[in-house]
Amino acid sequence: MSLESQLHKIMIDGDDKAAVTVLLAHGAGAGMDHEFMADMAEKLAAHGVRVVRFNFPYMVTRAQDGKKRPPDRAPKLLADFEEQINNFHREGQHLFLAGKSMGGRMASHLSEHPLVTGVMCLGFPFHPPGKPENYKGEHLVNITKPTLILQGERDTFGTKEECQSFAFSDAIHVDFIPDGDHSLKPRVKSGFTEQGNRALAVSKMMAFIEDYTQ
Repeated sequence: MSLESQLHKIMIDGDDKAAVTVLLAHGAGAGMDHEFMADMAEKLAAHGVRVVRFNFPYMVTRAQDGKKRPPDRAPKLLADFEEQINNFHREGQHLFLAGKSMGGRMASHLSEHPLVTGVMCLGFPFHPPGKPENYKGEHLVNITKPTLILQGERDTFGTKEECQSFAFSDAIHVDFIPDGDHSLKPRVKSGFTEQGNRALAVSKMMAFIEDYTQ
């Protein structure tokens, strides 16, 4: 599929000539235009990076016919993600993969792609809520590319306490967003704010990017 024919499912924030591009993939239930995705893209772009959002195939179809449907199988998701890597990588630039929940998990499976500098996961879905036996992070012990996992402390897909028992490769850095849920949102009584947590996540992402683009 040509880049031109995909434009209906691509959104770009930031300078097209930026030295760093972040490919930002959505989660299972909401597409690239969800408020969380748009806000994070805008915040990252404000730091001088180009952020490319895209919809996976099932979300493109959902946008066309308005019918909710489950995510495509992993091979189809990964093939589409890899197509975006090939479309948006530019010689002399750094390309980072990032994603919310399922999008981050798919990004982690493509960490070894030769065009990818590093990976950033926002709320990694280690297991479905209440089902720790359905663990989906086995591959994380084998990752060799720099990978940042930003996890809400209260994330029911993998709490801070749970994460401390998971096995990760030395290339992975796991950091926690205070009192955050799966979307990094804190409780009002915590004293933290949703916007504050998002800004903190972006600052950690930018520090990670800078560490590997010097």
